[in-house]
Amino acid sequence: MKENQEELDQELNDTQVDPETEEVEVSEEEEVNELANLQAEFDEMEDKFLRARAEIANMANRGKNEREQLQKYRSQDLAKKLLPSIDNLERALATEVSDEQGASLKKGVEMVLESLKHALKEEGIEKIPAKGEPFDPTLHQAVQTVPATDDLPADTIVEVLQEGYKLHDRVLRPTMVIVAQ
Repeated sequence: MKENQEELDQELNDTQVDPETEEVEVSEEEEVNELANLQAEFDEMEDKFLRARAEIANMANRGKNEREQLQKYRSQDLAKKLLPSIDNLERALATEVSDEQGASLKKGVEMVLESLKHALKEEGIEKIPAKGEPFDPTLHQAVQTVPATDDLPADTIVEVLQEGYKLHDRVLRPTMVIVAQ
């Protein structure tokens, strides 16, 4: 057994490396490589973190903008459904009445129409100005043309056939017009 122990000690002495030479250099090189790897991992994680934070901020802004748009145009669908009723009330007011009962009925229709117009105005819905204005295809729909004269320059709206409405900057229904050409 002593021989085995001596052989093992001899092998151990033969394989030991001088600590001041090779092993220290390898350790420093390994440390530099490990430090570079850790720095690269840190940079990658920091980049991922910054991108995730920016994405979250973008999502929050998109959500806020969408909520603002929904709030701004919330009454759009209801207004589109009410516009034909307003047209009918305006046509009813255009009829001539000869008796007192017809006049009081007409007065009631006028009150209903005014209250509807007031409610639409409170929601930001307004008529699109048309008669005498220059023709704008984004706001007006030309259904007929008439020859232009000195009194009626070209591309001027001569008559309004159906009122158009807009909600803030969005056209709900273009104005149907007759245009001078």
